[in-house]
Amino acid sequence: MTPTFILSIISAYFLVLILISYLSGKSDSNEAFFLGNKQSPWYVVAFGMIGATLSGVTFISVPGWVGDSQFSYLQMVIGMTAGYVVIANILLPLYYKLNLTSIYGYLEQRFGSVSYRTGSFFFLLSRTIGASFRLYLVANVLQLAIFDAWNVPFWLTVSLTILLIWLYTFRSGIKTIIWTDTLQTLFMLLAVGVSIWLMSDHMQLGLGDLVNTIKSSDYSQIFFWEGKQNFLKQFFSGMFIAIVMTGLDQDMMQKNLSCPSLADSKKNMYWFSVALILVNIFFLALGAMLYIFAEQQGLSIDKGDDLFPIVALQGGLGLGVGVFFILGLIAAAYSSADSALTSLTTAFCVDFLNIENKLIKQQINQRKWVHIAFSILLVFAILIFKAINDESVIAALFKVAGYTYGPLLGLYAFGLFTKWKVHDKMVPLVAITSPAICYVLQLYIPFGFELLIVNGAITFAGLYLLKR
Repeated sequence: MTPTFILSIISAYFLVLILISYLSGKSDSNEAFFLGNKQSPWYVVAFGMIGATLSGVTFISVPGWVGDSQFSYLQMVIGMTAGYVVIANILLPLYYKLNLTSIYGYLEQRFGSVSYRTGSFFFLLSRTIGASFRLYLVANVLQLAIFDAWNVPFWLTVSLTILLIWLYTFRSGIKTIIWTDTLQTLFMLLAVGVSIWLMSDHMQLGLGDLVNTIKSSDYSQIFFWEGKQNFLKQFFSGMFIAIVMTGLDQDMMQKNLSCPSLADSKKNMYWFSVALILVNIFFLALGAMLYIFAEQQGLSIDKGDDLFPIVALQGGLGLGVGVFFILGLIAAAYSSADSALTSLTTAFCVDFLNIENKLIKQQINQRKWVHIAFSILLVFAILIFKAINDESVIAALFKVAGYTYGPLLGLYAFGLFTKWKVHDKMVPLVAITSPAICYVLQLYIPFGFELLIVNGAITFAGLYLLKR
């Protein structure tokens, strides 16, 4: 595919997103931007959340993991389902009862204003690093595939990337994203489906033969009872990851809170959890097929993350797979990045500017300037990733963003399961110390995803020492 052809595909895709923004975003009120006027259909939210949960990193990495870990990732997904049940029955009722716009408002009512802003700050830090890293990966692909051929500098590529997100989110925020996420989820699933279909067609496999080929391959084992992939370890890691990175994340919960009622929001969460299992099965099946196909075609794969791009763009499957791969990758990256920009704006406006207590016109003006400021911040963060240009340093930064969810887990667990008060002004010290201890522990103990649980437990213990 030529750079011009790829650019035309991406341009057409963004024109559709901007059209959706125009049709859905006729109000620029804060009620529309923050919570979609609480009119979002639960089934639309549930479908769109799949795309927001499966980022561009997941789109590339989950199929690649199959080579080393087979279908064991499904153990974690099953754990996530248990986590979504906890969210639906404990966290969502709490958020609706308190009528929250920012979910960190709970921490103010439970502990005080310093704890409240501490929780929000850790979300802002995590989401800024996470969204920047994901967009950096996509901007890098676009630079190599399109803009290097035209001598366009990387900073301009990044700026255009963020500008496009700003264009379709600046007016109605979450009200628009609910619908754009639906389109982006659809393109992600089409990319998976078309790839599996064309590979099976190329290998002359019917549906039954396809299932049997995957089942009889070396990639299809789901349950493991020993080692790093132990079921219980993976299950509980998945459960707590879901609780923290969905239930305690403003980005994901903002979509749920845009539903008209708690009952609708709970239906959304239940159906989303079921759909996510099915979608991950398709991603893992795609991974198995990609490895089988690559072996038959003699394609050289050095890293798991190279698997999908190499087969899609160099595997001789035709133009269709390449087109849907590009669309799926862009959709996966932007479905998480656009809602991240909106949730960062929401959290800062509500938690730090106290925007809900100001005059309507002042509220809207402040929100728009904050939205622009976070867009610029993301541009600079992506350029910093590019300047570092060291995979080990970038991976460490991304891991640090993961560490910062541990204090949120500890704060909410302490608030929900104890009745103790704490010395509010000392909470930031605990929240900073906990991930720092975890970072040191990680140097000596080979933790996996369960480090999140350890991080939350250290925060909980620190809060216990602060009780009064």
